[in-house]
Amino acid sequence: MTTPKRKAGAWAEPSATAVLVLADGTVIEGAGLGATGSVVAEVCFNTAMTGYQEILTDPSYAGQIITFTFPHIGNVGTNVEDSETSNPAQASGVRGCVLRAAVTDPSNYRSSATFSAWLAQRGIIGLANIDTRALAALIRDKGMPNAVIAHDPAGSFDLPKLKAQAAGWSGLAGLDLAKDVTCGQSYTWDETRWSWNTGFGRQTAPEFHVVAIDYGIKSNILRCLASAGCKVTVVPAFASAADILARKPDGVFLSNGPGDPAATGVYAVPVIRKLIDSGLPVFGICLGHQMLGIALGGKTMKMKLGHHGANHPVKDHTTSKVEITSMNHGFAVERVSLPKGVEETHVSLFDGSNCGLRLTGRPVFSVQYHPEASPGPEDSHHLFRRFTNHMRAARGQIALAERDAA
Repeated sequence: MTTPKRKAGAWAEPSATAVLVLADGTVIEGAGLGATGSVVAEVCFNTAMTGYQEILTDPSYAGQIITFTFPHIGNVGTNVEDSETSNPAQASGVRGCVLRAAVTDPSNYRSSATFSAWLAQRGIIGLANIDTRALAALIRDKGMPNAVIAHDPAGSFDLPKLKAQAAGWSGLAGLDLAKDVTCGQSYTWDETRWSWNTGFGRQTAPEFHVVAIDYGIKSNILRCLASAGCKVTVVPAFASAADILARKPDGVFLSNGPGDPAATGVYAVPVIRKLIDSGLPVFGICLGHQMLGIALGGKTMKMKLGHHGANHPVKDHTTSKVEITSMNHGFAVERVSLPKGVEETHVSLFDGSNCGLRLTGRPVFSVQYHPEASPGPEDSHHLFRRFTNHMRAARGQIALAERDAA
């Protein structure tokens, strides 16, 4: 990748107000926006054409810098409804964003703040006027690099220091980031999905009670559960199986989240195994899917590129249908590691990686992608109905057993 020429010395040209310094020493200069300062993270690219606010508030992006391949980001501003951070005390997991074009003034009736002001409020560093196609090609060829993103309106950057910081960071492998984005205490959720001209609704007559373990849960997952007829109790990532079971749920949901599933799994997997043994229906998404795979005897791996976008085709072997899905993950379950009795249910048609599994004969299943979308297609909303069908069937079996016992 070519970089702008600079004068002799260690400092970037005064015209550059932000830089992205890769671990291999590559320096990419541009215009800064949002928060100031510097931060080290992993750089990925996202191919979605819409939903930048939902993407930037997804806690699963903790520890990452997002390169948007779509050139026009920020041009519809930001609003108070499109945040995917369910924890109001949490600012944002993402560290920074890289954009092709400079951000224009917002042009949308829902906008309440400019993109740059919104980034600054959430502590996210932005870098614009970058050849994002070249950066995406670099990531495609070499994998997701570690880097430092820095923004200084004065244009003063100690490049040797930033290069050393980027090269010295160990990366996401082995990091438990769920502890940084989970809620501090349990809470209930009854808000349903957004609809045109009415906004969000409320679930006033739930059929089921679901306990959702928050490893970095997205708000629209909670809305989809509520819309499917569930009262939702959200508990922290560190919640014990005894605490969860004491709440007498009809089912347990394992949420998405950031970081290495093996690291979070140190404390989460033993809990998940006890929940499986309880006989309750269990549904996992993203990080929850990966840790369910570990709990059932499988292994996970770090991916070269990961999957980040809203146009990923996945085949559902249980229905023989292909769905276009929204994805955001850098780790995956190794299908060859899945033991007998654990069935692969979904597969990526981009690279053949595992995208879903279920425990044979038990109401336990998970998917790697995001059926709640936000942003992305709604092809997979039916999975929430699959979960409620499992809970309805389990409730019927319990009632039948109690009748027989009587």
